[in-house]
Amino acid sequence: MLLAGGAATGCGGRATTHHKPGTSHEQASGGVGTLLTATDATGHRLREVPVEGAPEVQLAVRPDSEDGWNLQLAVTNYRFTPDSTGGAALPGAGHAHLELDGRKLARLYGPWFHLPAAQVPEGAHTLTVRLYADDHTAWAVSGKPVEGTAQLTATAAGRPGGHGHGDTPPPGQTQAPGQTPAPEQADRTVTVTVRDGKVSPAPARTELRRGERVALRVTSDRADTLHVHGYDKELALPAGQEATLILTADRTGLFEVETHESSLVLTQLLVR
Repeated sequence: MLLAGGAATGCGGRATTHHKPGTSHEQASGGVGTLLTATDATGHRLREVPVEGAPEVQLAVRPDSEDGWNLQLAVTNYRFTPDSTGGAALPGAGHAHLELDGRKLARLYGPWFHLPAAQVPEGAHTLTVRLYADDHTAWAVSGKPVEGTAQLTATAAGRPGGHGHGDTPPPGQTQAPGQTPAPEQADRTVTVTVRDGKVSPAPARTELRRGERVALRVTSDRADTLHVHGYDKELALPAGQEATLILTADRTGLFEVETHESSLVLTQLLVR
């Protein structure tokens, strides 16, 4: 938990209690439904609600005309609440997680998401979206998480569209292997390597002026997820591949950058 201006700054930029490195990201707060001891496949506790009026989600996948796929989440009795992530559970509200064959790719805060072809290996795959409350507990009905699935097939040369968006993907998407962001895309670049549970170079503060753009270039020896607290930005980290997130530092304060699965602090962004 980081202190900025005397207040704890958590996900979404609000003053809220956040987890410390090495502890669970789940807050398990709020009095909605029944908090079960059972967890989903990623270790988040289930929050049971009655069948009547329970959240529902369906996933549709459409090939993008230029690169990858466009995913649409059709939800019922549910609304996305990115501004309150990290707070108490509210009825029919929260965010979603996107998984590819059981591996988390991203946290979703709306009904549409673009999945780049570079993040999907060749072959047949199962995409899963699961609904979570603001406190990171998983909504559940009859002991099962509320989720939707869809099938997707990628080929080495026949991925939808056949080409990408250019040399630099939009902020928050994984950089294709061997590519680097164009110099004008970022004012500062922080390069980090994670190997055998250790961060190199050792975590330190990266000072930025408000409005500057920083490129976070991370290579991890295991699949993980990069998370920038306060800005609530996430990026999938494929095992052994460099991934880049470009962030505009439009909020002042001290913000921690860490990995979700291994709970390692990579750097701290000090924005003045």
